[in-house]
Amino acid sequence: MPEHTRRYVAYAPGAFATRKAKTAHGVIAYGVDTVVAAVDPASAGQRVRDVLPHLQSDAPIVATLREALAQRPTALLLGTAPQGGGLPADWRADILRAIEARLEIVSGLHDFLNDDAEFAAAAQRSGTRLWDVRKPPRVPLFSGAAWDAPQHISLFVGSDCAVGKMTAALELTRAANAAGRRAEFLATGQTGIMIAGKGIAVDCVVSDFVSGATEQLVAGADERAEVLFIEGQGGINHPAYAQVTLGLLYGSGADSLILAHAAARDEIDTFGTPILPLRELIAIYERLCGTVKPAPVAGICLNTLGMDDEAARRAIAEAERETDLPTDDVVRFGPHRLYGRIAERLQGKTLPLGSRAAATHLL
Repeated sequence: MPEHTRRYVAYAPGAFATRKAKTAHGVIAYGVDTVVAAVDPASAGQRVRDVLPHLQSDAPIVATLREALAQRPTALLLGTAPQGGGLPADWRADILRAIEARLEIVSGLHDFLNDDAEFAAAAQRSGTRLWDVRKPPRVPLFSGAAWDAPQHISLFVGSDCAVGKMTAALELTRAANAAGRRAEFLATGQTGIMIAGKGIAVDCVVSDFVSGATEQLVAGADERAEVLFIEGQGGINHPAYAQVTLGLLYGSGADSLILAHAAARDEIDTFGTPILPLRELIAIYERLCGTVKPAPVAGICLNTLGMDDEAARRAIAEAERETDLPTDDVVRFGPHRLYGRIAERLQGKTLPLGSRAAATHLL
């Protein structure tokens, strides 16, 4: 992981306490850089932990960027993920003020700051950097090289967007390393890249190259790692984002899958599409992998946000009864129990169907 280098202001006006600010929340919870303040007039005067106790941060929430500058930040983190990734027009003035204050601007938006003539010119004058986290490198088409990776590859898949795939992957990476097994988290979205310091935002890759981009992440992983936990995106029956899910599913060369699901959610957010029963969802994911490279679901990370502990335990027990798979909320109850139950499933390699190696293996 990279060393601490930034002192962030998390910029999330009107949204810091909501799920829309998941980029800011993820960096506070898991990033190696320090968040010294958050900007949100709606929650000003409080600390981060006052509105989001699970983040365990004493950073102040202030109403304006000018107040945040008193905390001696070195970077401005655009901390929300607006639908479509566009830059809100009313953010421009504050971004320009931050550039004039020589702050690095870290953005996970689809609107690239470096492509904006006004921002680019201001950054050049002040000598600061605009980091468009989502801007992907040039990547090749998928080649099948991921199938030969020595590590066990485990991809996180979901029942919807924003159900905790990245968080679950980070938590299980921690648990594996704590148990003495070298594991690496591979980021496929903007928040994960900010946390890990590297990765590819696959939702900005041309569709034909998503599998190739994912394969490049596998190829660039630490050779000493025993298991790779790949951050998932979207969901296989998501009306808008299923194509990214499918590209990850095949491009990762996964040996196993881990399903993330929000227990209190019964429909795809914003679209109203029903979330499939867990057994049906698992069957679809495994069937899709089974046509190319078999990858069974090894366990379920259940997001029980909004439930009390008793209700959360009931939801976990119900998911286990329905699927006969190890299940837990790795945030509420910690990742170590679930990791211990699935550790044996995260070993060994599977082979792609139709390959000469697979044919030999089956004889």
